Amino acid sequence: MVREEVQTNKAAVGRKLIDLPGYVFRVFVTNRRDSALEIWRDYNGRATVECRIDELKNELAADHFCLRSFFATESAFLAVLFGFNLLGEFQRALDPALKTYKQPATLRFEVFTCGAILGRSGHHVVLHMSKNWGGYSSRKPFFNNLLHWPPTTSPKFDPPIKNAA
Repeated sequence: MVREEVQTNKAAVGRKLIDLPGYVFRVFVTNRRDSALEIWRDYNGRATVECRIDELKNELAADHFCLRSFFATESAFLAVLFGFNLLGEFQRALDPALKTYKQPATLRFEVFTCGAILGRSGHHVVLHMSKNWGGYSSRKPFFNNLLHWPPTTSPKFDPPIKNAA
């Protein structure tokens, strides 16, 4: 059992098992021999996994598909997981501090449903976006984060710096 003090800046998720003002409790039933604090930290790290599974099922169509071959079904599911991971990387590029998590349906609505036409303005290639999407001014931070996102690569892949001597 873990007793958690109720904080004003975030909602405590425990239940009222014992009427003790200012505290909520969490009970874990496990066969692990770790301390209650270690078990609480481990389970807290996985607290939103059910929400991610729900998103995979409902928003990325990872539910109700079964192909004739096991390996075909596995491949289809892995493709959905790959898409989910790409959306996570895309979101990290948008908001490096990852202050807010956006569900795949929200990303699809806010980002991917913009009508646009690639065109030219003089000698420059431009992207003409739909005005119904909210306009560039409301999406400027989004584009700046994407354009200045440093891709994480292994130091082995960075090109060697040549001395100018």
